[in-house]
Amino acid sequence: MSGFVLADNNWLTIKVSGVNKKIEKNIFAHLGTLPENEVQRRAFLFTVDDNTQDALESMGYYHGILDVDVKENDNGPWELSLNITLGDPVIIQWIDIRFQGEMLEDDTFSLWLNRLKVKPGDTLNHGVYDLIKSQLVTLALARGYFDGQYTKAEISINRDLNTAQINLQFDSGKRYLFGHVDFEGSTLHDDLLESLIPFDADAPYATQQLTEFNRNLLDTGYFSNIKVLPQLDKIDTGLVPIKVELSPRPSHLIDVGLGADIGNSTENAVDPRVRVTWRTPQINSYGHYQETSAEWSPERPKILTTYTIPLTHPLDDQLKIKLGLLRDTYGVTQDYDADKREFSNTGQLESKKYLIGLTRQRRSKNNWLHGYSIESMREFYTQLDTDYDPRFYLLSYNLTKTVRGDNTLDPKSGYRQTYSIEYADPSLGSTIRLARLQARFKWIETLFDKHRFVARIDLAANIADKNDIDYIPPSLRYFAGGDQSIRGYSYQELGPYIDYTNDDGGLSRQVVGGRYLAIGSIEYQYYLTPTWRVATFVDAGNAFDTQQFEPVVSVGGGVHWISPIGPIRMDLGFGLKETETVARSYRFHLTMGTDL
Repeated sequence: MSGFVLADNNWLTIKVSGVNKKIEKNIFAHLGTLPENEVQRRAFLFTVDDNTQDALESMGYYHGILDVDVKENDNGPWELSLNITLGDPVIIQWIDIRFQGEMLEDDTFSLWLNRLKVKPGDTLNHGVYDLIKSQLVTLALARGYFDGQYTKAEISINRDLNTAQINLQFDSGKRYLFGHVDFEGSTLHDDLLESLIPFDADAPYATQQLTEFNRNLLDTGYFSNIKVLPQLDKIDTGLVPIKVELSPRPSHLIDVGLGADIGNSTENAVDPRVRVTWRTPQINSYGHYQETSAEWSPERPKILTTYTIPLTHPLDDQLKIKLGLLRDTYGVTQDYDADKREFSNTGQLESKKYLIGLTRQRRSKNNWLHGYSIESMREFYTQLDTDYDPRFYLLSYNLTKTVRGDNTLDPKSGYRQTYSIEYADPSLGSTIRLARLQARFKWIETLFDKHRFVARIDLAANIADKNDIDYIPPSLRYFAGGDQSIRGYSYQELGPYIDYTNDDGGLSRQVVGGRYLAIGSIEYQYYLTPTWRVATFVDAGNAFDTQQFEPVVSVGGGVHWISPIGPIRMDLGFGLKETETVARSYRFHLTMGTDL
């Protein structure tokens, strides 16, 4: 083993040889801070032998031979050389860990034992031994065994045979229980707050459930500051009282979001987007709250208000009332130029929608979110020079599950799956009979800390009589294109088209959307730093009608900044296919928000 220079300063230079990097680092830790004057240097050198031997023994080398050489220089630092012959290490012969007390009935400790990696045949390491002792005490405290203690904790070492025997005996005593939960600083009704407590009265104490309790309070959005404090100094008859200190959020919150699509498709080179969201976190003591979102982009202004009423649980059972006015554009409209013998863009399919809806969302114990809703909507649009204004009363059921590997704004792993069915019928007041089926899936995984993969699949279908297709409004049809669909193309510009004779007798073409949707995407992201990453992606698919599937593919890349308020992504996509209505295009997509 070659020598290593561990450190140097104006008073002393240290060189170690004969050991590997791990043992060298441990020696340096035992030697301590380097001297800063002559007195400290002599004291340092006086303890070198003992400290080095302690460092070797702590890692199982009890027969190490140390050769110390000090070169005293008149000018410059002295040179300390440590040449070490390790000898044979001490090997663990057996490990005996025994439990006593109520912990014997707690499976958590059996799982902890099964995860221990130390085993007979390993080289003795006192640091690992101390870590095991600390882990067991920490786990006992986290599970409510506040009287737990070691009745025996020893390592028996036979220097002649180079063997060690580890013996640990831990008596947990009794397990304490949760006591009364006292809330301070909130104006919400006690019943509402108590429904957020994830444990029953007199349930066995566990810090994991306190963490879940804190997360429940945070997820409600009612509070700006939360402290869940077990009062161990006030334990009475085995019960641990819990004190909860809450600070309400400001009465009104306003968020602003910015985005843009930049490219050469359709007729706009730049398509900016601005979103302003106004939230009232708590309207009354029953926990009602509202969120109003106003979004602006050229020809696509939208405003949507959602009023939420907690029912049996503020997070897992909610009634939502929605009221909105939305204007949007879809596809592209083109006129044929006989002189140039080509189609030129003249606009897009425009619609204006009024809606009011009522939704109940309930979360099951296995984390599925069930949504039951009825929505009344009326939409106005002009298609093929004909005006339409169908009315729909949609009954729907939605099923969603989201699993996150962590609670950060940029999760390293997780997935979301969403399934929905909507139905409208003339007997219930709708213009036509319509059934809508949708399924969406998004998956995230990070390998080796730096390699992140994001995949998604969107599938959808409209089931209706072929004579009623024109009465399906654009907002209920399917289009492709945009930063959440196929990048490299403009927002909702892809889909089936129809050629028709316009009011002037000329030939026109209009993208009217499809009855079906199939889109897939795979993206690879590489972290340059914890807050910056680069990405490359492939998006493919399209909206289509029966037997008219024309897949479109785009590729591209981007740079992402993981900001304190969430990832901000700048992506550049290139469309690889020229369709009858869209030339090969590129688009810049600037977006912000978490993936799940």
